[in-house]
Amino acid sequence: MTLPPDALFEVPAPPPPGLSPVGRLLDLAGEYTRHNDAIDVLDSLSVPDPGAYTGSARHLAAETTAAITAVLDLRLFDHANLTAALTRLRQVAYLADAASRHDLLTSRELTAFAPEAVVDSAARIAAHMRRRRSGHAPRPDDRLDAAQQTALHEIALGHVVRTSSQGRDYVHSTGIRVPIGTLRSLEASGLTDRAPKSAPPAYVGGGRQDRIRLSHAGAAALATSIGLPPAGSTPSQPPAPAPAKATTRKRP
Repeated sequence: MTLPPDALFEVPAPPPPGLSPVGRLLDLAGEYTRHNDAIDVLDSLSVPDPGAYTGSARHLAAETTAAITAVLDLRLFDHANLTAALTRLRQVAYLADAASRHDLLTSRELTAFAPEAVVDSAARIAAHMRRRRSGHAPRPDDRLDAAQQTALHEIALGHVVRTSSQGRDYVHSTGIRVPIGTLRSLEASGLTDRAPKSAPPAYVGGGRQDRIRLSHAGAAALATSIGLPPAGSTPSQPPAPAPAKATTRKRP
């Protein structure tokens, strides 16, 4: 069933209280994808009330600011990566707020790169917490293998959609390939949600696609591993130092 235009911008339920600040950011990235998709699936015959998408943009700006506050409340040691992540999140919040005061096309442009920016900031913050051995850094979820970690990351970025044709399911990703078997295992574990016909068509005249999003549990799971090398990989060893050159002394 296709939702009416205004319903596409309904404010989602807030994340659960127990979600970590990094998990909260990953959940927020999915909400930016939802907002962008809602604009992208509109056509000339389905223009929403301006208050629908502007209200959604204001909500995203407020949620981004709240996520920044949650990170600051951790009182992490200052570091260039942490500063860069928080600055980028403030920029995202500023652009989302600005999007609430512009027309539909401009609003979409202002939030275009928000999912990637939020996920990248979450990864920087998570890596900083581990590097400083912060007590807030969660232990990696051992249930996730490398393929599942990669798939969750691609989903968080808003890269993954799913379609069906002639009884077969297909997965499409604008980034790293996500195998259908991996996606099914994540769905079976309750780590992803499928939003039917919520993503724009792959080509002009095509049908809407199903957006794959992280569930709250999926955001929590990815928060434990984002910014780490894929599970099962061996950290690269630093290159061995070059042998010292022998020095010879000339006789006087």
